Amino acid sequence: MIEICANGLQSALNAQMGGAARVELCDNLYAGGTTPSAGTIRLARKYLSIGLHVLIRPRGGDFLYNAHELEIMKDDIRFCKEIGVEGVVIGILKSDGTIDTERTAELIELARPMYVTFHRAFDTTHDATEALEQLIQLNVDCLLTSGQKNKASDGVELIAQLVEQAAGRIQIMPGSGVNADNLQWLKKRTGATVFHLTAQSLVNSDMIYRNEDVRMGALPQIPEYQHAESDTEKIRHIVSIDNELTNYE
Repeated sequence: MIEICANGLQSALNAQMGGAARVELCDNLYAGGTTPSAGTIRLARKYLSIGLHVLIRPRGGDFLYNAHELEIMKDDIRFCKEIGVEGVVIGILKSDGTIDTERTAELIELARPMYVTFHRAFDTTHDATEALEQLIQLNVDCLLTSGQKNKASDGVELIAQLVEQAAGRIQIMPGSGVNADNLQWLKKRTGATVFHLTAQSLVNSDMIYRNEDVRMGALPQIPEYQHAESDTEKIRHIVSIDNELTNYE
């Protein structure tokens, strides 16, 4: 199954048109993803017939949250549940690099009956084996991981170990750097059956007048007159590869 990390409504719609099974809706991917606006979530719920999961992350940076940030996360989860979102994607750590099991349990209880994924905060824990067992004990449905590396292709050995350790008790979903070129290889090497990817292309702005001397963002690598969107044709191609692999098996 293919889950598309959609950085906005249009990316989510493109994912649906491309045949993806579900989307993880988020914003601000340059910071690793944050919670999208209420308007974005509401319209995604209105227009999507595929699964809609929403990232619950109040800011970029680490995953050690204060009391106010925790309340923000809770309010966002309540909103998602109220409008009929199928799942939420969460992640909270303690300062020692372990899963914050108490706060995670609070969010899971609040989220049910929605599907709960623990995101790549897992990849910054100090003991992957222990962290996975904690998530299983918390009854988390799915773990998104790159195998504690920047890209899933580099963390493939750990991902395979996690799939074996999980033994069906939690779904392991490789993500980060997954694409049409490595999907087959990752599937064979890890034994995973669901994959998370952006499948993005750059879309050029229709602006005619452009003031190249002014930047709205602080990071020079973020283009002012281009934006990234999940690409329907890329998704369609990846879904076809996944279907071929599944049929072959």
